[in-house]
Amino acid sequence: MLLLRSLLYFIGSIISLILISLCGLLFVFSSYPTRQKFLSQWAIFCIWWLKITLNITTNIIGRENLKKLPYIIISNHQSTWETLAFQTIFPVHTWVLKRELLWLPIFGWSLALLKPIIINRGDKLKAIKKVIKQGTDRLNKGISIVIFPEGTRQPFKHIGEYQNGGSAIAKKSGYEIVPVYHNAGNLWPKGGFIKKPGVITVVIGEVISDSSLTSSELTKKIRNWTLKQEKAFE
Repeated sequence: MLLLRSLLYFIGSIISLILISLCGLLFVFSSYPTRQKFLSQWAIFCIWWLKITLNITTNIIGRENLKKLPYIIISNHQSTWETLAFQTIFPVHTWVLKRELLWLPIFGWSLALLKPIIINRGDKLKAIKKVIKQGTDRLNKGISIVIFPEGTRQPFKHIGEYQNGGSAIAKKSGYEIVPVYHNAGNLWPKGGFIKKPGVITVVIGEVISDSSLTSSELTKKIRNWTLKQEKAFE
C-alpha cells in the first residue's frame, strides 16, 4: 500500500513540477520575490500532496524565533523533504547548491531562476569564497539563505560534520544565524522512494550571533545545538 501511495505522490509531484516550471519561465524578468512566490507553489503543492497521499504532516516548534529578516538558515540535511517544506515555513530565501543540480531538466531551470549560490565542491577554497561573496550579496538584497552544512543528505539519526560556509557568511556580513533541526529522514529517508505516514518535527532555534567566536567555533556551536535537538527526539 505504501508503495502505491508513494507512487501516487511521485506522479503528482512530477506533473506539477513540469507545469509550474514551464510557466515559471514567463517570470524570468520579474522581481525575485515574485519569481520565488510563483515557483514555490510547487513546493507548497508537494507538501499538501504528501499530506493527502501519505498522511505526512509537519509540527513546527520555535516560529517565534523568526523575527529579524533576512537571516542565514543552517539546517541538518536528511531528505528531499526539507528543500520543499522550508519554502512553506521560511520567508523569501535561496540556497547554496552544488552545480550538478542545475543540469537536471526542468527542475534545474526553476532553480536557476531563484538566484542560488552554485558551488563546485571539488574546489573548496574557491567555493567558500564564492559562498561568502554571493551570500552577503543575497542577504543585502533582503534574501535569506538556506545552507545544509553537511554538504549531502545523511541517514536518519546521524549528524554529519558541518562545514564553515554559513558561519563564514555570518562573520563577513554581520547577519544572524537561525539554526534548524528536523527529523524528516525518519519518514522520507535519503534516497528512499517509499515514504511512511507520520509527523515531521522542525525545531527553529533562537538566533545565533556571537562576534567573539571564530567561524569554526561558531560552526561547532551550531552543530552542538543540532545534536542536542536530535537527542531530544530519540
